[in-house]
Amino acid sequence: MKNLYLIAYLDLKESIRAKWFLVYSLVFGGLIALFFIAGVTESQVMGFSGLSRLLLMYIQITIVILPIFILITTVRSISGDRDNHILEYMLSFPISLKHYYWGKVIGRFITVYIPVLFAMVIAIIYGAIKGAAIPWSIFFLYTGLLFSLSSTFLGIAFFISSFVKSSEVALGIAFFIWIFLLSFIDIALISLMLQQRMNDGVIIFIALINPMELFRVAAISLFDPELTVMGPVAFYILDLMSQSVFVVVAIGYPLMLGIAFATFGFLIFKKKDLV
Repeated sequence: MKNLYLIAYLDLKESIRAKWFLVYSLVFGGLIALFFIAGVTESQVMGFSGLSRLLLMYIQITIVILPIFILITTVRSISGDRDNHILEYMLSFPISLKHYYWGKVIGRFITVYIPVLFAMVIAIIYGAIKGAAIPWSIFFLYTGLLFSLSSTFLGIAFFISSFVKSSEVALGIAFFIWIFLLSFIDIALISLMLQQRMNDGVIIFIALINPMELFRVAAISLFDPELTVMGPVAFYILDLMSQSVFVVVAIGYPLMLGIAFATFGFLIFKKKDLV
């Protein structure tokens, strides 16, 4: 276990020193600062005001930015070590493949999750100073949703990195996956599927197995339990399960998906030629 923590610590230190981590932190921290400067917490739109509205806007932006940041910065984690011959050097020490792989996973997860969480904490602290009502239930549930979404794309990134030897190819695959999953959020695609006279339940199922879409719908349900902004789709979802059960599924499913991808990646990693 000591080697596992050492690898995680080394990856964490390496990531913090990298320029991408500074950009990554500034993006999410800057978003919160921009919202406060724009007076988002002092306005009201469609019944949302204060920190609730700020978190709602933060959700909508995070769903697009967070996955691509995680994929691009993580997908080169192992393939980059291969390119730079760091992997061969690291494995010359008495470190098992298991400790190396999962140590990288733990270290990188801390790196990608902490800035997102820290930005939310800053919002809560600033809101408390300003005397705004703090939606604690929304904050903790959204923290869980962010945790599960980060786990999903971290697992996908390590899965790609485990079998792709070139960093350029890994980046190309990561970008394609992001575009592919993002396209299922596009209402134009759903409309196209409806034109093909597919069953409504099948369309909604296909949309909700996409972790990005599931995250979006679950995040909206925290502010709008009746999902009124989604129209007729809300009736199908809420008839199938309650809002609380839906949020649990929205946290559990992406988390399990991320663990599954990371596990498959490890199985490939330990069976392939390492260098």
